[in-house]
Amino acid sequence: MAGSLCARFLLQRSTQGFVFSSRAVPALSSPFLCRAHRLGPSDDEMYQRTTVSVIQKELGSGALIHSYSPRGFNIDGNKVFGPCAVLPPAILQWKVGSYKDITEESVSLFHMLEPKIEILVLGTGSRLERINPSVLALLRSKGIAVEVQDTPNACATFNFLTSERRVAAAGLIPPSVSTALELTQE
Repeated sequence: MAGSLCARFLLQRSTQGFVFSSRAVPALSSPFLCRAHRLGPSDDEMYQRTTVSVIQKELGSGALIHSYSPRGFNIDGNKVFGPCAVLPPAILQWKVGSYKDITEESVSLFHMLEPKIEILVLGTGSRLERINPSVLALLRSKGIAVEVQDTPNACATFNFLTSERRVAAAGLIPPSVSTALELTQE
């Protein structure tokens, strides 16, 4: 093909004389061989049609927390009462009563998992509370990043990390009943 194009070019040029210029006109005026040809919508539909065949559907992106209340959580349609540990393969009851009960022993569940989790999101209830520094140091020494937040923000952070397909886990304490809108009777 290339040989015939070169021969055709030379035959056309031999009758007209050779032109040594950077602006030489191409031998063939086909729009498909010209560098400046832009595809229009009709060209795209005719020549660049793409088809996709789904061989295997993707696995679920993981557990998502749909709602929370002072009683517990709704995680993928499962109602969980009280504090819970949301792990990549399961949802478990977590035996902590408040942020003060989060100890090295209570977080041992998170660093024993395989595959190893990247990020642990801890929800401390309706307010952000300080976690014992020795607990945070233990998790960091095991290679687990820790995010400590109030539970509403921890739920949103966990959902975001899960939607990005990160290997994340959450330890959540339900927020207490809000007293901001209560009316007092006198």
